[in-house]
Amino acid sequence: MNKITDFINNQYKALQVSATIADASDLFLDVNYSHFPILEQNVFLGSIAKEDADIFLSTDSIDVHKYNLTRFYVRNDMNWFDVLEEFSKNHTNLLPVLDDKNNYLGFYELDDVLHFFNETTFVKEDGGTIVIEKETADFTFSQICQIVESNNAKILGVFISNNSATKTEITLKISQSNFNEIIQTFRRYNYTILSEHQEDAYLADLKDRSDYLNKYLNI
Repeated sequence: MNKITDFINNQYKALQVSATIADASDLFLDVNYSHFPILEQNVFLGSIAKEDADIFLSTDSIDVHKYNLTRFYVRNDMNWFDVLEEFSKNHTNLLPVLDDKNNYLGFYELDDVLHFFNETTFVKEDGGTIVIEKETADFTFSQICQIVESNNAKILGVFISNNSATKTEITLKISQSNFNEIIQTFRRYNYTILSEHQEDAYLADLKDRSDYLNKYLNI
């Protein structure tokens, strides 16, 4: 499988709004989903949360509680990273998938999308990871790429792992693991290195100086 849409799941059919809360509870007993999609005929209404199914009266129809359904979903043309973001944003392990005409196509499971992520170059290819930080107003991706490529390496993946109004943290996957020169170049451009690396000559030198100072003070 090389497209995220290959993971659209229809193993369990969406529940109809005319079904009972007991039907939803029975399904949640069989599968470890946080939510499950609800349709009215072929129209997606939203998803019922497991925690709601646990507290609503079991003999009620889902229709009685349709205004409690959560309305999140993803489109079938969304890329895997945006889909992964929606999982996080909505605190769910299941996302309904709709096409551009709002037809319900099935759902994504979180484990499947994580598996897809594990097959990407960012994770699968050999290399090393560096986490850097710089003032938000001062960093550019073009400069980061230039620093890496000027040291005869390639970027396999890059993303902003944390940011604020003043600082931005960037995680890089680089095509080699011995990257002392890359680390030193980032420092010359005023990037802070947040990750630790055994081959970091700068930190090794600081340690040597610290050890020497401790010996001197203990004389």
